[in-house]
Amino acid sequence: MSGTEPPLLANATRDLAVFAANLKFADIPRDAVEHIKVCALDSIGCCLFGVTLPWTRHVLTMVQEEGAKPVASIYGGGGKTSIANSVLVNSTAGHAFELDDIHKESIVHPGSLATPVALAYAEAAGGAAGRDVITGMIAGYEIGTRVGNAATMSLFLRGFHPQGTSGAFVAAAAAGRMLSLNAIQMQHTLGIVGSQAGGLMAAQEGAMVKRFHCGRAAQSGVYSAQLAKRGFTGVMDVLEAPYGGFLSTLSDQPNAQRLTAGLGTVWETLNVGYKPHASVTSIHTTLDALADLMRENKLQADDIETVDAGVSHMTYVHCAWEYKAQGVTAAQMNLYYGLAVIALDGMAFVDQYREARLTDPRIFDFIKRISARVDPQIESKGAAFRHAACVAVTTRDGRAFRREILHRRGSPENPLAPSDVEYKFRHVARSCLTPANVDKVIELVGKLDKLNSTSELIGILAAPTAR
Repeated sequence: MSGTEPPLLANATRDLAVFAANLKFADIPRDAVEHIKVCALDSIGCCLFGVTLPWTRHVLTMVQEEGAKPVASIYGGGGKTSIANSVLVNSTAGHAFELDDIHKESIVHPGSLATPVALAYAEAAGGAAGRDVITGMIAGYEIGTRVGNAATMSLFLRGFHPQGTSGAFVAAAAAGRMLSLNAIQMQHTLGIVGSQAGGLMAAQEGAMVKRFHCGRAAQSGVYSAQLAKRGFTGVMDVLEAPYGGFLSTLSDQPNAQRLTAGLGTVWETLNVGYKPHASVTSIHTTLDALADLMRENKLQADDIETVDAGVSHMTYVHCAWEYKAQGVTAAQMNLYYGLAVIALDGMAFVDQYREARLTDPRIFDFIKRISARVDPQIESKGAAFRHAACVAVTTRDGRAFRREILHRRGSPENPLAPSDVEYKFRHVARSCLTPANVDKVIELVGKLDKLNSTSELIGILAAPTAR
């Protein structure tokens, strides 16, 4: 820092640690409890589907070959290993197909971090009560999203992946709460994990490692909490340190006040939404705008002459780069590919992002008709509207249509209903679980706060996949 910037909010790390360490189930409002149960179901579905994918299988095989004390399960029948290694696999799986939940302001997907961590500790404890899992998850959601809020979009625009950086604090706080760390130990946990945070956004253009950022963040959170419990020390002011601190290093324009604003009264957990498309969140409004226009006007792909997508600067930088069939990850992050499969298939879900589809000549043909640009009106609305989009379509017979969507489906402003998340869960879990176990997981997660033991739920997740 140059010395002219405002101070970075003294004692913020301490205050977050005190909150996380002292959080009790009774402190959590009912709407947050109900919301986190939906988050848990969504995240479990993501993990179960993700563990079947090739990039996750590489991580799984590595962990199995390495071996470790068998106390926590790898989902989908991967056996048992250490808590740290189980979350390395399960959280990689949770982020393995761009399906996991999203907190817009922080750009963090907390479910794929907090859910595997909390359930691993619950299993290692012999099947801890559902209330403990909920409390651990919400501690992670509240701390990690606040760190991301304070880092602002500057962290992302500098090239860091929020899931591997800010997201590491989700896992650390969840792990620390599941271990019942005291406030000083929790502060050290945050101080340790902040030094481990990492992940580069260049991975979005074709590398498997983007998924691994989530697994490593979860594993770092576990190691940090377990080391702190042993007396290992971390940077006690890791978030607010003016030199070498998390915010001062990873963000050009941090907003430190967001770390503790409304802490304990404003629940960031309630600002977490869900994904209806298997793609990066930033393009969802664009995809829906095109889908709406095609449905309402009975258009087919061959009817369309041009598609113009006006988006925010962040979305443009993030997603509007030339599509080159560099792999599933790149396709899921790419605006042009997403619009093309919407035009051709009417959806952008699991089947549209299979490896065999990525080189479809029809997709490349349709992409030639798409242009994308930064829309100054959307950009002028500020960061809260960075997911907004305005799509204009012209047809080959000269008609013109336009649709603007300010809030994506699945956001707090335009939410998916719990029934929509259940539908999504059934769709992704049916290739992994028997029909009876799909129903049973939905039932158990729906009453998670009433379960005296989570052993039955974890046992189902640990069983071999139905494929």
